[in-house]
Amino acid sequence: MKTKGNRKSKINIVTLGCSKNLVDSEILYTQLKGNGLSVTHEAEKDDAQIVVINTCGFIDNAKQESIDTILRYVEAKEAGHVEKVIVTGCLSHRYKDELEKEIPLVDSWFGTNELPRLLKTLKADYKKELVGERLLTTPAHYAYLKIAEGCDRPCSFCAIPLMRGKHESRPMEELLLSAKNLAAKGTKEIILIAQDLTYYGLDIYKKRNLAEFLDRLSDVEGIDWIRLQYAYPSGFPMDILDVMAKKPNICKYLDMPLQHGSSEMLKIMRRGIDRPKTEQLLADIRNKVPEIAIRTTLIAGHPGETEDMFEEMYNFVKEQRFDRLGVFQYSHEDDTHSYQMNDDIPAEEKQERVDIIMELQQGISEELNQKKVGNTYKVLFDRKESGYFIGRTQFDSPEVDNEVLVSADEYVRLGDFADVKITSAAEFDLYGTLAK
Repeated sequence: MKTKGNRKSKINIVTLGCSKNLVDSEILYTQLKGNGLSVTHEAEKDDAQIVVINTCGFIDNAKQESIDTILRYVEAKEAGHVEKVIVTGCLSHRYKDELEKEIPLVDSWFGTNELPRLLKTLKADYKKELVGERLLTTPAHYAYLKIAEGCDRPCSFCAIPLMRGKHESRPMEELLLSAKNLAAKGTKEIILIAQDLTYYGLDIYKKRNLAEFLDRLSDVEGIDWIRLQYAYPSGFPMDILDVMAKKPNICKYLDMPLQHGSSEMLKIMRRGIDRPKTEQLLADIRNKVPEIAIRTTLIAGHPGETEDMFEEMYNFVKEQRFDRLGVFQYSHEDDTHSYQMNDDIPAEEKQERVDIIMELQQGISEELNQKKVGNTYKVLFDRKESGYFIGRTQFDSPEVDNEVLVSADEYVRLGDFADVKITSAAEFDLYGTLAK
């Protein structure tokens, strides 16, 4: 067993799940560093005495990954490689009582809104002067900015309100301070995230205030791109499109999870919108911002999804030709509204439906990409890998969307923009050369 002696314990933060979790980890990281503690994120070597695991509890696969990670570090503790294992985040928030009994070797469990208590356990104080400060775990040139926590939507399948609570907007001045601090440190792209961006401001300003915030954020010096992720379709505030069309540093990009293309299924899912209204919304968005790339996600295999409903979703995707699209298998989450229904579609059938939609989308994506050959785009370069510099256009978010590849025989500096002429295209990638 390692002994503490007089030296400070090193803390390793392990993050699982979505970008919202990543932001929480970055805030924890910043607070610990501000207290003078030795801390790493996703350390390659298991040389930390304390491990803090920020878990995801969204769907079955994510929960299993979180549990497997906890068990891995518990085994490391038993072997004497780790002194303490601390668990926080969504899984811990939702299943703390059961997990404490099942995995007693974990030293402490925390929910999603217990940062001060977690810091106290790590012998650190919550420093209010660090609000607005962020040490990034992403490459320095882009950062996620979480503008709200929780969700008030009643979607049948979703456990997020059980883990994250009611919608709670962050004050605009605090967010703008964060953005200015990020820009001063070289961040060029800010990606706005929340469970639902479109509710922003309702609780603290008594109105949907995303458009005003976008307008002010776009004036922050040094921010070249602002990207919107997770916009709910029902009650979508159209005024944000006016700001998007007016301000050149707001990416012509919108992530809007639509979840299905059948009105009957959307009603079962309690989404507050039907297919005709969805189609009209998409038409209005494309009319107001003609170049916009729309990303969406869908769910296959929700209880009650008939072959006809699935065919409606297939035809919806075929007609709408989304620029970016992902499909999830339905996950039967306890305590959600859908959990009362019979999970009546076998896993194999769910996966087959996922595969059918993704095969359709693959063809759509390749056709849309082929139309870009010969055009020149502004590209932000993220990394170098396998003989290529790899970047993204304004139409692509990190890790989930298409990428632009330029041969490493040419040279670009990572974190910089460059104009790239597209020379060829595949299903999800564009290839190009630096524009002269």
